[in-house]
Amino acid sequence: MSATIVPPTERECERCGRRDRWDDETENWVIDGRRGSPTCIHEWDINGSYNPVAEST
Repeated sequence: MSATIVPPTERECERCGRRDRWDDETENWVIDGRRGSPTCIHEWDINGSYNPVAEST
């Protein structure tokens, strides 16, 4: 049995509402829409409920 790391593909700032999505083509986060503040110190909604480890058999 091995574990695979599964990174998030979306994130949202809990302070300003900015949403980002992961772009596999550019290998970078891109802003999804025009919400949010460019001066915000973003606090992303990835917390204890997100589990980046997927167990495979």
